[in-house]
Amino acid sequence: MIALDQNEISFPDPKLYYPEDGLMAYGGDLSPERIWFAYQLGIFPWFNPEDEILWWSPDPRFVLFPNELKISKSMKKILRDGTFTFTENKCFEEVIKNCAETYRKDQNGTWLSEEMIESYTQLHLYGKAKSIEVWQNNELVGGLYGLDLGNVFCGESMFAKVSNASKAGFIWFIEQYKSKFKLIDCQVYTPHLESLGAREIPKLEFLKYLESNK
Repeated sequence: MIALDQNEISFPDPKLYYPEDGLMAYGGDLSPERIWFAYQLGIFPWFNPEDEILWWSPDPRFVLFPNELKISKSMKKILRDGTFTFTENKCFEEVIKNCAETYRKDQNGTWLSEEMIESYTQLHLYGKAKSIEVWQNNELVGGLYGLDLGNVFCGESMFAKVSNASKAGFIWFIEQYKSKFKLIDCQVYTPHLESLGAREIPKLEFLKYLESNK
């Protein structure tokens, strides 16, 4: 694991550096510029706010190809019945704050610090990050946000206040952007996203998709 210099935005090359657990580096800062640079290399921050900043590039990488999206019969009915309505970039900051406040099993507190929220919000203002909002009876009941890297969307987090809200938002988002994004980066395995068709691929294969944007 490599220590980063706060005064220099750089990372070890994930094509050449293969730590067994995917932990590439620690330290640095959480400026929008560093976060954006990291994602372009296939690296993302993930840590407890009270701890050192940690930067990851796991192998394998958990991703979803839009043409492999799985929609269950029950979800098709929910979408067909208009149980939810959807918007994009209507209230990014509210979405990310809800993601930070959402209780998650086996997680003590949130990994989304105030500094991270500020940086991702700034990236949104730069046009680099987007949010999807899920509404029911004019109330925000779910959503997700992530970074747009051209042909790859790096999903960061999602939340749901009612059953199936985040899943419906994710499906709606994929359907809207299936011709733009070749791949959705889900970072690490979750059974929730596996049920929607996400799967693991080798890190080097994932990095090729990022490099095709250059």
